[in-house]
Formats: sequence, C-alpha cells, structure tokens
Amino acid sequence: MAGERTGPPRQLPLDLGHGTGYSRDELVVSGANAQAAALVDRWPDWPAPVVVLAGPPGSGKTHLAQIWQAHAHAVAIAPDHIGEHIGGLGASPALIDDIDKLPIDEQGLFHLINTVRGAGSTLLLTARRFPSAWRVALPDLISRLKAAATIEIHEPDDLLLAGVITKLFADRQVEVEPHVVQYLVRRIERSLATAMRVVERLDRAALERKTPITRALAAETVSAMDEGQGEFDI
Repeated sequence: MAGERTGPPRQLPLDLGHGTGYSRDELVVSGANAQAAALVDRWPDWPAPVVVLAGPPGSGKTHLAQIWQAHAHAVAIAPDHIGEHIGGLGASPALIDDIDKLPIDEQGLFHLINTVRGAGSTLLLTARRFPSAWRVALPDLISRLKAAATIEIHEPDDLLLAGVITKLFADRQVEVEPHVVQYLVRRIERSLATAMRVVERLDRAALERKTPITRALAAETVSAMDEGQGEFDI
C-alpha cells in the first residue's frame, strides 16, 4: 500500500547544503546536469586546472561539488578564509562552494589558483553566475578566470525533478504513486532543495495522519508551503 514502510528510515541521499558528500550512484542525472555530472566522472582528466560550475540556486551545484570532493579527496575552503588554507594545501585538490555568495577575496583567490596550477592540481569553484559577472577588479585574477573552464548547470527539468522526488521517497522507504510525483513536479518551485522540503513534509504529514501520500495530501502540503503556514515549518 502507498505510504507503507518496510523498515527504519534511511538518511536522505541529497543533502544540498549541509553535511558530507554522497556517492555518485545516488546522483539523479538528466539533461539539466548531465554535463556537470560528466565533469565529475572524468576527473582528474579536466579541460583546465580550474573549473567553475555555475548555475541558479537549487540546481544541485553543492551536491555535485560534494560528490567531487569525496571522489578527489579535495580540501573544502571557505570563500572568506582562502588565505588560511593556501600554505598547507600542497598538491591536494581544492573546492570553494558558492564563491560569489560573498564579496570575492581577489588576492586570496589569485594566490590559490597559482598554488593549484603550480602543484599540477585542480580547483573546483561553484557559483550562481559566470566569472564575467563577478565584478572582479584584479587584472591578474581576471586573466586566470578567463583561462578557467566553465560548466553551466541548469535549473532542474521535469525528468530530474521527478527522479529526485521518487528517489527521496524511496530512500525513506515510502511508496508513492507516479501521478502524485508528477503533480509535485508541476506544482513546486524548480529547485532540488524544495523537492527535499516537500518530500520531508509530506512524509511527516502522512505519518502523523497514518494515511498514504495521496494527490490530495500533496496538494494540501504544497499549498501550505506556498502560504508559509507554521504547522509545516521545519
């Protein structure tokens, strides 16, 4: 029966903003993120020492970055503390997630890129925008960023959203009918983070009411999320 559990819940495989990375096998791939997934797969055979993964919020950049970090044993560097890591980086690959979320430390990033290139290593930067929109003023850094390879990741398409929602329910060991998944794809914001939230809230609502996850429950839950009603706040 839909909504029935067969054992204890498992950890969600798509932590888009917190925690450790997850395996490549858990990544749902569609046309929206295929090029970025291929980039992760081909490492260390990259087109340039520095790669920028650019895309809108909720497109899964951080998830992909976490997968690559685990695969490459890369050092995660906070964008506002770049200089603290350069001296001890050695030949290790490096990752900066959301490089353009804060004002960019131009000197720090310039020296980091030089360190990575000098060591024959790699640096992955994720960002909301392409480097040309970062308003960088340091000429040497502008030159370095022009030499970087930029891969665009698009906002989730229907195939990716449906696959992610289905997998999120499956990893909670909850069975949901395909028409419910398709309803959610049509109704929610095109964001993987939103997909996570709606699955969590639907699962919780179904458990509290001891009912299957139906289209009616999905509609009620999505409407409550749209209205920001407190009873569904995490």
